Amino acid sequence: MDAIAIGPVLVSLPRLYALVVTLLLLAASAFLLGLPRRRHGRWFNGLMLAWLVGARLGHVLPHWAAYQDNWLDIIKLWLPGYSGVWGLVAAALWTLWSLRDRLGALLGALGLTLVASLAWLALVSWAPLSASPAPQRVPELTLEDVDGAPIELASLAGGPTGKPLIINLWATWCPPCRREMPLLADIDQRDDVTVVVANQGEPLVQVARYLDEAGLDFRYPLLDPRQQLLAASQSPGLPTTLLFDAEGKLLERHVGELTLPLLDDWLAR
Repeated sequence: MDAIAIGPVLVSLPRLYALVVTLLLLAASAFLLGLPRRRHGRWFNGLMLAWLVGARLGHVLPHWAAYQDNWLDIIKLWLPGYSGVWGLVAAALWTLWSLRDRLGALLGALGLTLVASLAWLALVSWAPLSASPAPQRVPELTLEDVDGAPIELASLAGGPTGKPLIINLWATWCPPCRREMPLLADIDQRDDVTVVVANQGEPLVQVARYLDEAGLDFRYPLLDPRQQLLAASQSPGLPTTLLFDAEGKLLERHVGELTLPLLDDWLAR
């Protein structure tokens, strides 16, 4: 997921595109369907709810194993994890039911919903407000860990083990960073991936105290006092997570809070 910064707030670009498409759908349907205002409002509000529930369940059910121990994440709607196809199916079913007595409006509503869904998918694929993902390869940087040992980031990618590399940029003042740290600590216990958590711009004492008090143990807890990784990734804010393949090539950049299903999908490549 990519994002842009509006003041201190990170806004998900897919959700921003969804808002734009939703407003256009609202305007177009009010003008073209010829429904009374109350009837139109009931259909449109139900459409949004049906899409949201359908899209969420369409993502959750295939990833049920990842949600079993974190079922509250299902209702945390700000977290990533939606299926556009299942959202469209749910929205179409709601339209068929709610406008079943008005064939003309029914067909028009189905057409507009399909066009809006395709427009959203096109915007997500085209990503007109998004910069090109960076860096294209693991940065040639050497950072110190909390014990003062120098760590060359490029040396952690690839090698004889052929492991992918996850680099997470975080800070103790960042609530979503703190929420995802236990998840990253669990992933760090796996043998098929290398995890780096690189603190951005905070002093050693503050970082070490937080990790100790939170009971978090990482193999590579690094300090990036000059925020070189934040600049290299061209990220609008924290948290930012980068996935590199075994050859050190960038595969994914996610701005915002992580989820276990997202990480499972990354590591299943």
